[in-house]
Amino acid sequence: MLQEKVALVTGAATGIGEAVARRFAEEGARVYLFDRDAETNCRVAASIGAAGGWAEAITGDVRRAGDLAGLVEAARARFGRIDILVNNAGIFPRQPFLEITDEQWDEMQDVNLKSMFRLSQLALKSMMAARAGKIVNISSVTFFLGVGNLAHYTASKGGVIGLTRSLARAAGPYNVHVNCVTPGFIQTESEVRFVGDDEARRMVADQCLARRITPLDVARVCQFLACELSDGMTGQCLNVDGGWVMH
Repeated sequence: MLQEKVALVTGAATGIGEAVARRFAEEGARVYLFDRDAETNCRVAASIGAAGGWAEAITGDVRRAGDLAGLVEAARARFGRIDILVNNAGIFPRQPFLEITDEQWDEMQDVNLKSMFRLSQLALKSMMAARAGKIVNISSVTFFLGVGNLAHYTASKGGVIGLTRSLARAAGPYNVHVNCVTPGFIQTESEVRFVGDDEARRMVADQCLARRITPLDVARVCQFLACELSDGMTGQCLNVDGGWVMH
């Protein structure tokens, strides 16, 4: 479905981003993996290559405009186009609302929202010229729930949904599709820093599906939104949360 498509995936070294990169490469895409963790990112790219896929790791920080421009230029210089952008990079620090500092608020918006604005601007120029493209933004089901100790995170992810809808309006006339995935409680490597076993069991109990939802579950939906099967959709949010929230 994605044969020879050129895809950019941010936050690709672990979790959802890694699963997306691997899934896209399995489907024949040429995948650029962007992450600030150079060692892990390169290891994932090498693993994809060893499995027969095409992947290139690029080290950078989504908060730096120059790093994002370098990512786009690398793809354009080699292939002359960008077909797919998956804006996945994000951070998830919990903090009681009254303890959130200006610096913490700004960092959250810079990583989770402003980076998507910047990279989408850069990639969209190429997509508009080709009159084709798919942008997939990763938000969060927390926007629909409202979760304590995550006001700055939830606000940033709500902004992602707003950006998705507005960009879909602007990009539609150029045949560029912009959609959003809102993952729920996903079983990633980093969750042990935030979620204990008891809380994990409570969250699964709130789902319709009595199992953990994995990064691969999210990656498959991203694949759908990145291929021709979703050509009739834009400006939409798809929950991947085991039936936790019905929106």
